[in-house]
Amino acid sequence: MCLNELTFLVARKIIKDVALFLQEFNAPDIFMGVLAKSKCPRLREICVGILGNMACFQEICVSISSDKNLGQVLVHCLYDSDPPTLLETSRLLLTCLSQTEVASVWVERIREYPAIYDSICFIMSSSTNVDLLVKVGEVVDKLFDLDEKLMLEWIRNGVVQPLDPPQEDSEEQPVFKIVPCVLEAAKQVRSENPEGLDVYMHILQLLTTVDDGIQAIVQCPDTGKDTWNLLFDLVSHEFCQSDDPPIILQEQKTVLASVYSVLSAIYASRAEQEYLKIEEDLPLIDSLIRVLQNMEHCQKKPENSADSNTDETKNSDLTQDDFHLKILKDISCEFLSNIFQVLTKETVAQGLKEGQLSKEKFSCAFQNLLPFYSPVIEDFLRILHEVDKTLADDLEKSFPSLKAQT
Repeated sequence: MCLNELTFLVARKIIKDVALFLQEFNAPDIFMGVLAKSKCPRLREICVGILGNMACFQEICVSISSDKNLGQVLVHCLYDSDPPTLLETSRLLLTCLSQTEVASVWVERIREYPAIYDSICFIMSSSTNVDLLVKVGEVVDKLFDLDEKLMLEWIRNGVVQPLDPPQEDSEEQPVFKIVPCVLEAAKQVRSENPEGLDVYMHILQLLTTVDDGIQAIVQCPDTGKDTWNLLFDLVSHEFCQSDDPPIILQEQKTVLASVYSVLSAIYASRAEQEYLKIEEDLPLIDSLIRVLQNMEHCQKKPENSADSNTDETKNSDLTQDDFHLKILKDISCEFLSNIFQVLTKETVAQGLKEGQLSKEKFSCAFQNLLPFYSPVIEDFLRILHEVDKTLADDLEKSFPSLKAQT
């Protein structure tokens, strides 16, 4: 065991001893009283922060979570207007939601207070505190991942309008919709926190796993256009660019999987969306094929891997990397096949002329799409024969299974 590991274990034991000491002397009850009565922001922040540290240990987390009164007080802290207190509250909630023994307790508590939706949406849509936005995003992401029913409730919240019109002398309350709020937060964290952007892209991906979520994105033209433009800009100018080393894909694989998944879901409703431009098909194909090319590089195993084979932790990490790369590949291939199905002769001719399409890129696409998307490739080859017969014949020679069917 190295010195750093030993130091960490000693420090963790000391912290745990302190947490157990605080619990023994009913510190959570004391903090609950302070949170219920105190208006001092820093004191509230400190109390929630200490409880968050204590909740990092399973037995203490279970104890805190089982206290109904304390849980109610902590959930109410999400209504606080102080960013540091909100940050510590979000950190504590995320810690509890990550413990399988008590996660459902906190989901139910949050469901009991519909106003939490407005509070979280307000933070995402208006805060400039990147640390807070990231942590709130992680809480939302965890909630949606844990409970589809809650996610559906939050999707529908923004659709429901008040029954009674506002009085002339009353202040009209904003109606928050989940997708614009997520987009605003994503734009805010984009340049400063790549991990935070990953979180918000995954939230969008989770939304597309249900019909209501897809409709929440595409039904309103402005929301659909904003979502498409942001994600298209990310793949066009930020992720996996032509001058990036192939290994960059290892860092970007999870966020790219989310981005492509959402773009693909929007693209599937292309006929209804006027903001989807045909001229954007070629840049998308270029981006998707570049990802697949880089993936081949990342999946090559080093010849001398004897050292890594003796390290169980590294083997586990490699397996996890391969798993995420496979997810990215599956999503990329499905999206690429959808684009291939709508390509016209004019678009293919333009792509070949401008260099966005080539034999090398087609070969990479075919290699990854076959055999699962054979009908799509066969239909595409018929179009390619009319544009460039020589290229089509060369590709058929490279992939004999196609020539037998075309």
